[in-house]
Amino acid sequence: MLRRILLACGILGSLLYVGIDVIAAIGYPEYHSFTSRVISELMARGAPTEHLVDPLFLLYDVLVLAFAVGVWMSRAATRLRLAAALLAAYAVLGSLGPTIAEMNLRGSGGPKSADILHIALTMVLVILMLATMVLVYSYATMAIMALFGVLTSFAMRGVDTGEPTPWVGLLERIDIGAFLLWEALLAITLLQNQAGMGVTAMQGPGTEMPQSPLPAR
Repeated sequence: MLRRILLACGILGSLLYVGIDVIAAIGYPEYHSFTSRVISELMARGAPTEHLVDPLFLLYDVLVLAFAVGVWMSRAATRLRLAAALLAAYAVLGSLGPTIAEMNLRGSGGPKSADILHIALTMVLVILMLATMVLVYSYATMAIMALFGVLTSFAMRGVDTGEPTPWVGLLERIDIGAFLLWEALLAITLLQNQAGMGVTAMQGPGTEMPQSPLPAR
């Protein structure tokens, strides 16, 4: 039962992240649109939504950490346990985003060191996400994340120079959305496998139930 609750945190975390993005952006009049602003600007220093989203993003990290524990407990192959360890690292480091590694509000003229720290943390988190999917992946998700991650990094240059960034938010949301979908689907797959093993155990030895396969290598 505990393992199923922990695995369900992967689904809840993905839904929470999407909810934070939608609700906070609507309540931030200067945000303009989902296509032109990055999600990190919702928790930037001085943003009107900072105090709303900071604890919610921390809750997301807690849910991902719980999910990682559930993945670790799933009695699966070594590669899945390595993926769980990487997910845990992603969750722990991700908690720095809304705390000590917040970016400056666009056009505020804040210290460059804050933006550099935020960018460095973002790069580490992206590497952890991709490394996790190397172990348990779908080719399509990895291709989408790699492509839109590069496109987002190029589009982000306008944030520092003050130039318009009409597509940066959309590019980033596709990139993050691919990971959130992967996270939720992995949780669903493991929950289905767990349910199948539970039914098999109740039926006794010699009776096998079909199980949903994990994402193939």
